Amino acid sequence: MPRLNKAARGKRRWVGISLVSGTASRSDCETILGELLGNLDWKLYDHVPGTADPIRAIVRIGLADCEEAISRLNSQEFCETVTTSGKIRLVRERLGISRPSRPR
Repeated sequence: MPRLNKAARGKRRWVGISLVSGTASRSDCETILGELLGNLDWKLYDHVPGTADPIRAIVRIGLADCEEAISRLNSQEFCETVTTSGKIRLVRERLGISRPSRPR
């Protein structure tokens, strides 16, 4: 079955967040974001746990849900949005996250 063309896939925003939490695993981070973002269209892409630094992560959010998601994330004291963009490359640069290598 052919893939959808780019215009039919929908617009999205990439949001760089910083989490100050005692848990550093990816699954715990997904659980926390699931509670905060609930029924919004989102997906956790990059997750960089820090030993002394806060956890840095990149979340994909649908364009229609972006403002609501940012307000929900910033309403918690342990979570802060750092940057947002339509291009994941720019968010990775701003957070200092290197692109993960693809297995071949």
